[in-house]
Amino acid sequence: QVQLVESGGGLVQAGGSLRLSCAASGRTISTSTMGWFRQAPGKEREFVASISRSGVSTHYADSVKGRFTISRDNAKNTVYLQMNDLKPEDTAVYYCAKGSYYYTQATDMTEYGYWGQGTQVTVSL
Repeated sequence: QVQLVESGGGLVQAGGSLRLSCAASGRTISTSTMGWFRQAPGKEREFVASISRSGVSTHYADSVKGRFTISRDNAKNTVYLQMNDLKPEDTAVYYCAKGSYYYTQATDMTEYGYWGQGTQVTVSL
């Protein structure tokens, strides 16, 4: 069993930056694809970014490409999401998730077996 805990969310003005962290405990995440998803009020949860086991391969939703960067530190059992040039439409609860051994961009929620509790990101005008 693995536990995922997100942190780093908060309130930021448009154009600002935040860095989310996802700390894992209970099991190593070094052998797993990891992903970030988000869910805005009244909307379905959507894919944001994913990263392969080694961190060499990444994939992003078109809406965040060029602004967000996913990374990982397997020695710390932690995954990060650096978010720059934030926009009001980025407002959502952000979730990290643990996927499978094999990396296939992993944009579908069904490819992930473990989820964190989420962290709120609010972007004001």
